[in-house]
Amino acid sequence: MSLERAIHDSNHIIGIDVGAGYTKCVVCKDDGAMLGSNIIKTDPNFDKSAMESMRYALQSAGISQMDYLITTGVGRYSVKERNIQVTDVTATARGVSQLLPGIEFVLDIGGQVTKAIKIDGKGRVKDFKCNEKCAAGSGSFIEKAVKYLEVKLEDVGKLALKATEPQPISSICAILAESEIINHVSEGKSVENILMGVYESLADRSMLLLKRVGFNGTKCAFVGGLALQAGMIQACKKKFGSDVCIPESPQLITAYGAALMGIQRLKKIQTVQA
Repeated sequence: MSLERAIHDSNHIIGIDVGAGYTKCVVCKDDGAMLGSNIIKTDPNFDKSAMESMRYALQSAGISQMDYLITTGVGRYSVKERNIQVTDVTATARGVSQLLPGIEFVLDIGGQVTKAIKIDGKGRVKDFKCNEKCAAGSGSFIEKAVKYLEVKLEDVGKLALKATEPQPISSICAILAESEIINHVSEGKSVENILMGVYESLADRSMLLLKRVGFNGTKCAFVGGLALQAGMIQACKKKFGSDVCIPESPQLITAYGAALMGIQRLKKIQTVQA
């Protein structure tokens, strides 16, 4: 897919976050204002996912052309139309710094990887840690739990808030953790209590990662799709013992951060060419 790159009064910069589960795209003006966005399930063909998400995002923005495309996420190298790529940790830090000035710690729970990031006042990464590539420590654990509990994914956050006795999920291995869920079901434990146990398990693992980057109980930004689930938010607040700050559209924060970096890079290019 070839898109026209034209010079006009306001540049259009696109940031695409090609994640393992979902591909997120945002379209921004050169002042950082978001014009449009899109989220779709990631196809095994990363480039296809990126182009499809970009097409829908451009439609939502009401425009048909772009000036600069920057990619991030696991599939960032696969997008042929890109001008440049950046790591998702760097993009996340930039997006959080823009929307939540002063935040020093960031928790990003993705479909496959959970990241704890420490940033400075300018949105630069000072340190970061990731989970050990196991589903029990990432967002996909929720999807696995939903399968066994036979509930809809969109309902789990609110259901968990009804828990009266959260059931502990102690295993750090996804397979063993799934066995624990099955055991809880066979023992007649309620869906609500099991779900909150799953959320608290993820919060425990997230707290360990945050401590490894120096988290000391100050405010923490929570981004990614799980930041939209009320049960996960409550579990994090309970475990962290501090404010959990969630930016607008937390699932788009990494794509937005990439777009902001694209704006900065394009301005430098245009300055040199002027």
